[in-house]
Parts: sequence; structure tokens; C-alpha cells
Amino acid sequence: MINMGPQHPSTHGVFRMVLTIDGELVTDVTPHIGYMHRGAEKLCETMDYRQGIGYMDRTEYLANFNAELSYVMAVEQLAELEVPERAQWIRMILCELNRLSSHFMFLGAFGTDVGVFGTAFTYAFREREFIQDLFEEVAGDRLMFAYFRAGGLAWEVPGNFEARVRETLELSRRGIKDLDGLMTQNEIFRARTEGVGFLSAEDALDWGASGPTLRASGVPMDIRKDEPYLFYDQVDFDVITGDHGDVFDRFQCRINEMWQSIRIIEQCLERLEPGPIVPDRLPRMLRTPPGEVYTRTEAPRGEYGIYLVSKGGNRPHRLKIRSACLSNLQALRDMTIGGYVADAVVVLGSLDIVLCEVDR
Repeated sequence: MINMGPQHPSTHGVFRMVLTIDGELVTDVTPHIGYMHRGAEKLCETMDYRQGIGYMDRTEYLANFNAELSYVMAVEQLAELEVPERAQWIRMILCELNRLSSHFMFLGAFGTDVGVFGTAFTYAFREREFIQDLFEEVAGDRLMFAYFRAGGLAWEVPGNFEARVRETLELSRRGIKDLDGLMTQNEIFRARTEGVGFLSAEDALDWGASGPTLRASGVPMDIRKDEPYLFYDQVDFDVITGDHGDVFDRFQCRINEMWQSIRIIEQCLERLEPGPIVPDRLPRMLRTPPGEVYTRTEAPRGEYGIYLVSKGGNRPHRLKIRSACLSNLQALRDMTIGGYVADAVVVLGSLDIVLCEVDR
């Protein structure tokens, strides 16, 4: 038996795997989670709806805008708030930029896991920094944004927002091309990812996988298409799927999704018009009637859902976070057993998990 973690560079956080091996082959995997559990759901039940937004950032710190969006959409449905069009277009732009930023992080970290070493990491973080700079200009913070509000946005975007987004997209195009060529054409990278960590469509669905992990197995499931929110039904983009469900397909899905995100953002910019970013007469202390609602968004790692129960008042009675990372991580055992010990690191890296979201 081999202990991998909880302090191990390939686990991208405090996650532990106990591998049972026969020579170089893995015969069983026992994952251990919970090292970063902080009781985020219960904490949100002690706070008002505005304060809870900050905890969404801390559960998914690489896709903050997507996490915030699921939460504020749930509150908006309960409170029957109508979000102005301008705020919805800006939300779409920021969520897709967040997807680009998150996937750049994946490419850099995953390249290191596989053996492309520092070059991919440096390229990816260079491009991610341009996006993070834009986020700082908009939200005032590089990581914990707390920018979305129930009903709209915290404040108006800077006057040069559209120009800065277009400039950032041009830089992202360059970065995607560089990383795609660097990794896809690398013999070591191909040898370590093709035919490794296979996950069938049936198993992916059985485990509740979502996002690139599910689509790489050939299932064209994308909440932005299947249950459109914001204005995703008004923009044109493709749902990227894989053919084999291996590590290489999961990598390719993310690379190709980045091009689709750029395509979506460009369409959003064309539709962005001046106007209000919050409804008229939005109360300072938001109260919701009794009820329950489940909202979900297509975050970079899959379905990020919020189940919210209200008994009236200014805070949730019950809040449940549906973690895409946890559902995807459940399939790790199926993908790892029968492979080599060295491949366990690659398979785990291909899931792109965020331990704060898993443990909450």
C-alpha cells in the first residue's frame, strides 16, 4: 500500500489517496477527503443573503463568479427579483472570463503533473494574470470578488471595460495557441495521457459527473444549452465532447472550451448596452418569502448547484452546495484501478478538482 497525500504536490490541496498496488499496477484506491472542511453551508445559514456571497468565493476560489452566480440566482428566484439586461450580459462576460482563467490554471498545473514541467506553467500563468488584472479592475480584488448581488451587480464596471475585455481576449488567443502547441505536440505528454484514465459515458453518468469530465466521455451535457440561464440561449456556441473518455480527451475538451468562451464573450460585447445594473427600489436588507429553490450553473468543472430553503426573513433556513468536484472525484477509483501508479497522478490532475469545493 502507498499513501499519496495529504501533503503531496500532485493532489493540488490536502487530499489523500491510499493506493493498493501489485508491482506497478494499482489494484484499489481509497480516497480520503474532509481535510479542508469548514462548515461553509452552516455558516451561510447564520448570515444574511448579502453576507453569504463571500462564502461562495471561498468554496470555489478558481471559479468565483460562477459560484456567486448560482447563489444569487437562487436568492433572486425566491425574492422574485428581475435582473436588468445589462447586469446579465456583464455576468455572462465575467463568468466566461472566469472559465478562461480557471482553464489556464488547469493547463499550467496539469502540464507540470504530466511532465511538461515549467514551460506550460509559466505560459499559463502569464495569460491568467492578464485576466486576473481585469477582474481586479472590475471587482477590486484578484481572488475573492463578492461582486455579484441579488438583483444585479455591486457597482458599475469601469468605463474602459469593453476595450479591456477585447484586449484580454487577444492575449488569451495567443496563450491558448501557445499551450495547445506546446502540450498537444509533445510526445511525452501524448504518451502519458492517451489511453490513460478511461471513463465510459455510463460510468460518468452513474457517478453524477459533469462538466469536461462528463463531456470528454462523449455525453453532450451542458447546462448553458440544456437549461439556459442569463442569456445563453441568445448566443451561439458549441458543446465540446470527446470520443474516448481518457485523460487526453479531458485536456482537449478544456482547450476547445476556451475557444467557445471567447466566442461567447465577443457576442456578449456586441449586445452590451447602457442601462441600470440593479432593479429600481432594491431593498437594503433583502427578505425572502417561505419557499425552496435549486439553481445550477455550468462552472468550469461542471454543475455548481445551490439548494436554498427559506422560512421567511433575511437569511437561509438551509443551504446545500452541489459540488461538481466532489461528484467527479467519486469516479477516480474507476479511472485509476488497473493503471500504473505513476498514472494515478495524471488521472487525478485531469479532473481539475478544487479541494475547498469538495470539502466545503
